[in-house]
Amino acid sequence: MGRALIGGLLRADWPASQLRVGESQAAARAAVAGDFGISATEDNRAAVAGAAIVVLAVKPQDAAAVLKPLASVIATDRPLLISVAAGVRIAALEAWCGAGVAAMRAMPNGPARLGAGASGAYAPPSVGGEQRAAAERVLQAFGEVFWVPSEELLDVVTALSGSGPAYFFLLAELMAEAGAELGLESAVARRLAAATLYGSGLLARSGADLARLRHEVTSTGGTTEAAVRVLEAADLRGMVRAALAAATQRGRELAVRP
Repeated sequence: MGRALIGGLLRADWPASQLRVGESQAAARAAVAGDFGISATEDNRAAVAGAAIVVLAVKPQDAAAVLKPLASVIATDRPLLISVAAGVRIAALEAWCGAGVAAMRAMPNGPARLGAGASGAYAPPSVGGEQRAAAERVLQAFGEVFWVPSEELLDVVTALSGSGPAYFFLLAELMAEAGAELGLESAVARRLAAATLYGSGLLARSGADLARLRHEVTSTGGTTEAAVRVLEAADLRGMVRAALAAATQRGRELAVRP
């Protein structure tokens, strides 16, 4: 996600001179500097010193170890801290950085690597309007940004859009398998499924009502209706609801708290 954000910001004409990266692994640090032409250092304190915005893009289990040594710098410079570390609660960010830190969270998803992501974002009242606007400009490098009114709803965002690409990939995978079983060459079935997934996504992003798009494809008495009836008989709606509920609950179980 760090690389996705850097690439998106550069595509949006952010000056490379305004971006600094703290990266502990030498190979990754060299790759970031070489691929993007920005400053990359092993010293996280040097990376964040004087910054207006600090983005935490690490594995959740590494968040405390990364942030605690930066507490004094953050306390002095008072940057906005945006965490894209999954499940790390704001209370934990505040505990590790010290009182008064302006901390918020965002949950981007995989397509952010292409600038086509969807990010859920939450900021507590301690984050002011100007900081929220600045955060949105940064997060737009991932793709679309959607604010939610409570931190708990980020678990639902994670279940819907964070994990969501896997659901669509699974469906496309199963469609390709079924097509091959019905006689298509496996490679052709896979490419048909992938192209259908891609094209349908473009139509869905047009802003049209999803139910209307579905009805436009589903002619009465036609092939699509026959397939949809099978899915409805298997309670696809109930399975999707149960799947998202399970993902939401698992996100709450895995939450990182102080």
